Amino acid sequence: MQKIIAGDPETRSPDIVADNLAKLQVMFPDAFTEGKVDLEVLRQLLGDAVDEREEKYGLNWHGKRRARQLALTPSTGTLRPCPEDSIDWDTTQNLMIEGDNLEVLKLLQKSYAGKVKLIYIDPPYNNGKDYIYPDNYRNSIRNYLRLTGQADGNDRRLSTNPATSGRYHTAWLNMMYPRLTLAHALLRQDGLIFVSIGDFESGHLRTILDEIFGGENFEGHIHWRRRHNQPNDRTKMLGLVAEHILVYAKNSAAYRRSGVGKIALTGDFSNPDGDPRGDWSSKPWKVGSDQSGSRYRIETPTGRIYDEEWMGEESTYRQLLSDGRIVFPNDGAGPPRKKYYRTEREEEGQCATNWWRHEQFGHNQGGNNIVTGLFGRKNVFSNPKPVELVKGMISVSNVKADDIVLDFFAGSGTTAHAVMDNRVMEGEHCRYILVQLPEVLSAEVREQRVGAYLCDELGKPRNIAELTKERLRRAAKKLREGSRIVTGDFGFRVFKLDTSNIRTWDPAPDDLDGALLAGLDHIEPGRTEQDILYEVLLKLGLDLCVPIETRTVTGKSVHSVGAGTLIACLDEAIAREDVEELALAIADWHDALAPAGESTVVFRDSAFVDDVAKTNLAAILEQRGLRNIRSL
Repeated sequence: MQKIIAGDPETRSPDIVADNLAKLQVMFPDAFTEGKVDLEVLRQLLGDAVDEREEKYGLNWHGKRRARQLALTPSTGTLRPCPEDSIDWDTTQNLMIEGDNLEVLKLLQKSYAGKVKLIYIDPPYNNGKDYIYPDNYRNSIRNYLRLTGQADGNDRRLSTNPATSGRYHTAWLNMMYPRLTLAHALLRQDGLIFVSIGDFESGHLRTILDEIFGGENFEGHIHWRRRHNQPNDRTKMLGLVAEHILVYAKNSAAYRRSGVGKIALTGDFSNPDGDPRGDWSSKPWKVGSDQSGSRYRIETPTGRIYDEEWMGEESTYRQLLSDGRIVFPNDGAGPPRKKYYRTEREEEGQCATNWWRHEQFGHNQGGNNIVTGLFGRKNVFSNPKPVELVKGMISVSNVKADDIVLDFFAGSGTTAHAVMDNRVMEGEHCRYILVQLPEVLSAEVREQRVGAYLCDELGKPRNIAELTKERLRRAAKKLREGSRIVTGDFGFRVFKLDTSNIRTWDPAPDDLDGALLAGLDHIEPGRTEQDILYEVLLKLGLDLCVPIETRTVTGKSVHSVGAGTLIACLDEAIAREDVEELALAIADWHDALAPAGESTVVFRDSAFVDDVAKTNLAAILEQRGLRNIRSL
C-alpha cells in the first residue's frame, strides 16, 4: 500500500513542464542528456523551423517570463465541497467555484483539460479603478485566503491599478497571460473563447491571444453595441457605444468540421404576392462589387434591359424565374432579386456578423434590468452583461447537449443564467462552470454598498461570490416557475478553493515532540471525509460531478466514484477485526461494478490500528486483483 504525502503528484495540479518534457523526449530523444534538454541538438533536429533572431515580432513587457512560468507552476491547493450552498447537489452537473481563478484553472486541468467547448470571460478592463488579482505567488493559496478575509492577516487590501503607475499595462498583462494560457489547455479542439474588453487594452489583448492561441485561429473581432441610446458625454470626442469581443478557436479547422453555429433568424419576411410557399425576403441577383459572376442580359417585365454579372448561370436564372423565385422591384422596372423563404432560412440557419446590435444581443440597460428584477433593487452588480449576449455566443459556438461552458471571471453570473435560459428556450442541456473570486465588499465604497447590505440581509459574508450564487438561485427559480414543462438541470455544486487536506510536516523547534505527534496524521485538522474524497477525486482527474455511491461496511462508509474508478474508505479507525470483511466487501463491489480501467483504492493511513491490519487488508485486495492501493 503506497502512502500519499505532500509533494506527491496526487497532491498537486498537473506539472505541465514535466508533461511537456515527456512529450518532447518521445519525439526527440537525441536532444536529451541526463534528463536535460540540449537546446543546440534540438535546434539541429528542428532545422529551419527555429527562429534564432534576437529581434522578432511580438509583445514584451516586464514580468512576461514570470507570467508564463506561473501558468506552468503546479497548484498545491484543493477545492472543498459546500453542499449547504448548493442547489440539487446530488444530481446537478453545474459548478460554481469560489477562488482565485489562476489556482482554480490549474486544479481543473486534470479533470477538464481538452473538454470545454466554450469559454466566455469579461475580465477587468484596466480603467484605473478595476481590481487586479493579487500577484504575490510565493504562497498563492495562503495569500489568496488572507486577502479575501478567510485567514488571519492584517493586510486585506485588494490592489487597484492606477493610471499613474508605471506598471499600468504590465500588471494587467501579467494577470491575464497565465490565465489565458491555462484556458487554452482546457478548451476542446473544436472549442472557442470569447473575451470582452474595452478600448484601452484591446490591442494588447489581441497580441497575447495571437501568441497563445495562434493568429491562424483568430475567428473575429465582434463589436457589440452595448447601449441602446446615444451617449451625451461632452468631455469626449467619441461617445462609447460599443465594446470589443475577441474570438479565437482552439483549432479553427476542427471547429469548422464540428459545425459552425448560427444565430437566430433576422430580416424582414412577408408575403406580398401570396406565394403559397410562405413568407419571403429577397437579395440582389446581381453580384457584389468585389465578386465575379456570369454575364448576360436580363429584361424586366417593363422592358428595361440590365447587362450585368449575375449570381448564377443564365440557365439557373431561367429556372428560378419560371419557379416564381425572381422578383423585380419598383413595379417591375428594378433589377432582379432572388426570393429566400423563411422556412429555408430557418432550416439553414444564419451566420452572425461582427456587428452585434443591441436589438438582438441585448444591451447594458437590459442586463441591469434583469438583475434588478431578480433582486428587487438596483446596483447589486456593476454593469452586468445581458443574457442575450452570452446566448448569442452559445449559438454561434454550436454548443450542444452536455457540452461545457466556462466563465472564470463570473461576476454577476450572466453566463450561467444564459445557459439556463438556453435550456428553457432552445432545449439544449449544456453544462456550466463558473469561477469567481470572493472579493470582499465594503459598505464604505459607494459602488459596493448595495451588494454589501444585501449580503447582510441574506446572512452571508460580504463578498461578490455570495451575490453570484444568489443570482443563480433566483434565476433558476424564476425560469422553473416560468416554464413548468421544462425539465433539466437548474442546480449547481459549490466548491471553495483552500489549502490541501494533506498536511505538510512543519517542524517547530520549540516543540519538536508536539510536531512529531501532529505529523502522525497527514490530514489537516477540521477537514471532513467529503473534503478528502473530493481532493482525491480531483487529483485523479475525475469530473467533480461524477456519480458517487456510498455503502456501509462494518459501520464504515465506503464510496464508489465513477462506477468503481475510485473506491475510498476514509474512516478514522480500522481495527484488525474489521479488515477481512471490509476488504472482501470492497472486492465484491468492485467485481460487480466491473470498471473498464484499473481502479484506485484509497484509505486514511492513520486509520489502521497497526501495520498488521494495513498489510492484511492490502494483501486481500491484491489477491482479488486490486493492486493500486493508496493511503493518505
